[in-house]
Amino acid sequence: MTARTYHHGNLRQVLLDHAWRTLDVDGLAALSLRQLARDAGVSHGASARHFRDKQALLDALGIAGFAQLNGDLATAAAGPAPFEERFRRAGLAYVSFAVEHPAILANMYSAKHHADASADLVQLSHAGMAALVDLINDAQHAGAVLAGDAAELALVAFAAVHGVATLAVDDLLNGTSWHDAAEATISFIWRGLADPTSAVGTSR
Repeated sequence: MTARTYHHGNLRQVLLDHAWRTLDVDGLAALSLRQLARDAGVSHGASARHFRDKQALLDALGIAGFAQLNGDLATAAAGPAPFEERFRRAGLAYVSFAVEHPAILANMYSAKHHADASADLVQLSHAGMAALVDLINDAQHAGAVLAGDAAELALVAFAAVHGVATLAVDDLLNGTSWHDAAEATISFIWRGLADPTSAVGTSR
């Protein structure tokens, strides 16, 4: 990549793509704005026009991460499958993202809680939970899920799925595959949510 990229107006994306790969493969300690500029074939000053400092870059990576994760979750939870299957697919999509991109996910959450977190990052970070609340609300209205505070139910479900993801990333599943652990956890959560008197929204 050469300085010509900057004149074409896409240097910011080039730097962001390099940063994503570096963080994803080598971790946060390997991420350097000066090295990214060298990799892109531009001066450090040119890169600074797009990212004033490392935290601004981490914020942008957080936005990119949540955008990708939210897209994965939305695709997984899309109808017209039964609610149980949509819930299952969304949970597996979350754990899969965490396992494939642990450093990216860690940065997403740390960047959103930084004092300088951008409004865009904060907004995107809430979208996944909002979508889960909507899914549970819809399932309740259809009679597939028991009545209750949808936001509270969504929080409990997220906590369990995120817990499996954390155990998988930290290699604490004692030989159980992340997929099997996630399937078991998601199935257990759904049994707690589902209305046992209704067959609506189930895959059985």
